Amino acid sequence: MIGYVTLGTNDLPRAVAFYEKLFEINGAKQAWKSDRGVGWGTSKTSPSLAVMTPYDGQAATVGNGTMVAIIVDSRDKVDAMHRRALELGGRDEGPVGERFPGFYAGYFRDLDGNKLAVFCTR
Repeated sequence: MIGYVTLGTNDLPRAVAFYEKLFEINGAKQAWKSDRGVGWGTSKTSPSLAVMTPYDGQAATVGNGTMVAIIVDSRDKVDAMHRRALELGGRDEGPVGERFPGFYAGYFRDLDGNKLAVFCTR
């Protein structure tokens, strides 16, 4: 159902560097690039994530209660992506662990304050 998610940034080079390093773990690659943003994905038919400067030229802000969740195929990748996000300067928003049987997740905020989760269902 979801085709892509776009997160706003006020510092595109910094945001791109953050996500390039983060997505090394799950194999997402740049799918497109423009002067205002970059998008990553794992295939042309899977949802993708982009960071962009706002079209209206105003400052990017985060949504209260908004969260983007990234699915991976193992607990090791959940651990690695959460750890990498924090190493890159992200903020912890919930330690890695099993939230309920079969749902393993960790939560963090990127450098612009956007909240993300990384999870697996194994």
